[in-house]
Amino acid sequence: MIIDCELCVPEQNPDQRIVFENTHCRFLQLRHSAEPGKALQGAGLIVPKLHKETPFELTPAEWQATYELLHKARAYIDSRHLPDGYNLGWNCGEMAGQHIPHAHFHVLPRYSDERYSGQGIRALFKSRENFRGHSRSD
Repeated sequence: MIIDCELCVPEQNPDQRIVFENTHCRFLQLRHSAEPGKALQGAGLIVPKLHKETPFELTPAEWQATYELLHKARAYIDSRHLPDGYNLGWNCGEMAGQHIPHAHFHVLPRYSDERYSGQGIRALFKSRENFRGHSRSD
């Protein structure tokens, strides 16, 4: 555990709550994710309790615990928010958008009335603006 890591010590972020946990992992949500109509309504993170920077460091037991919480999280979100689909994923490293250096698995419910409904995680990568060699200001 790293004392100043908000995923090691979720209580550091007053807007974050532990929804449920098992031996190796926790399912966390920000309080505003429960509000209908908000961006990321129902979204949460599955995080290992022990500090691991990326999922490449997870043990088989932590992978199994993640799997178990994923199914529990889906049932929980489905019963409260009725999403039309899900995006699931890990960001690994700064260039991939990982802003907190503690492995965290995004559970992102999707809704048909969202502006970007129907666009999956590959939409960003396939966009013309993402061709390699272009700077962010091009």
